[in-house]
Parts: sequence; structure tokens; C-alpha cells
Amino acid sequence: MKILVAVKRVIDPYVRIKVKADESGVETNNIKMSMNPFDEIALEEAIRLREKNIASEVIIVTIANNANQDVLRHGLALGADRAILIQTVDSYCSLNIAKILKKVVIDEKIDLVLMGKQAIDSDNNQTPQMLAGILDWPQATYASKITISDNKVTVQRETDAGIEEIATELPAVLSVDLRLNEPRYASLPNIMKAKQKPLTIVQLDSLGLNLQKHMQVLKTLTPTPRASGIKVDSVKTLIDKLHEESRVI
Repeated sequence: MKILVAVKRVIDPYVRIKVKADESGVETNNIKMSMNPFDEIALEEAIRLREKNIASEVIIVTIANNANQDVLRHGLALGADRAILIQTVDSYCSLNIAKILKKVVIDEKIDLVLMGKQAIDSDNNQTPQMLAGILDWPQATYASKITISDNKVTVQRETDAGIEEIATELPAVLSVDLRLNEPRYASLPNIMKAKQKPLTIVQLDSLGLNLQKHMQVLKTLTPTPRASGIKVDSVKTLIDKLHEESRVI
């Protein structure tokens, strides 16, 4: 079984985000970047499936410019077998990303696609669902536990009503949640080995896809600062304040 893990290079979650002066986006120059945390969890799960001899190969893919090779090398150091960079200088909406991934899935004869439930920069939570739709494959989202046996996959996902269990046959598209696992750290020997692992660069134009622009970002704004809170000296004062606020609302 071949597993494809889609990964994205994002601003490190511990870095404070700054909006550009011209409001065209967020500042990325001289900013620490890293693999999207949810994608790292998806990659960890794929590696564990290979270590259990359930999967034969783990392939990681990203769609971006050449600077994103560092994220792919990090994925190779964590344990992926090979990497694919779909090279482009443009950014694309979730639907176009899904169309590009569909082409990779078909060309590589993938049996299982693992993805983070969302990227922490856009928080769209759309690409896994769209990819499953255009592939006409079954899907399961927010996976907190994955079990594969006899060409069938069982996924547990946490909902407000409790644990929901979904079972389907492969091939399938799964998106993962934080509670699925804890990603490993790349060891120094594996970092060195990653430099020798295959990283294929494919020009997006060579895929022959007709990608139309579906959305346009007009401007990016910094969130409005929240008003500061107040401290109260007694429960009675707290209740009075709550009554006052409720009358205002």
C-alpha cells in the first residue's frame, strides 16, 4: 500500500504574525517557517503504518515554490521515503490544490491519502473533503484513531456527542486531528540520510491542468484588539456586572 501525505510550509506556530504594511498579506521574509502541525501528525501516522508493514511506501508532496524544499527534507528526515515538489510561484485555493493532488494520486497509484485536517495559516479545512469528492473516494475527517486491516480502514473521530466510528474500504482520503499521535523528532543520522533520499521537482505547468481562479484576497487586516477585562472584589459585584452586561446586550 502506498500512502501520500500532503504537507504545507507555514509560519511557525510560535511566531507572532505580522501583517504587511500594504495589507497584501502576512510578513514571511526572515520569518521562521515549519511544516503545518496537522500535516506532521498525518506524516507520523503514515510512517507508523509503514513500520507495521501495513504500508510499503510513504510519499510526501507539497505545492509551492523552491523555498519549500526545507519542509520536504524535514519530512524525509522524519521517515518519508521520497518527496515531490509541485513547483509554482502562485498560490491556489483549496479546490485547485485538490485538483493538483488528484493528478499526483492517479500518477503515483496511491492507495491512501493522509492530510492534516487544516492548515494553520488559512484554517480552511476544505482540501481533504474536496480531494475525496473529485476522486470519488470515501473519506473520514478529524481522525483520532486509525486502524487498517484487510483493505479496510476504521477511523474513530471525536464529536460533541462522543466517539464516532467510521469504516470504509480503501482507497480513501483521511484527515487527521491533534489527538491521533505525537510526532517524533528527526534524529541527526536521519537528517543526514534525508539529503540522499529522492526529491522530485515537477513543474506545475507540465501537469496539463486547467486551473481557474476561484477567489481573490483583497486585503489582510490585523484583528481588532480586544478590550481589557476588569477585576471584581466580590461575587456580588460580579453578579451585578453580569446583569449590567446582559441589559446592554
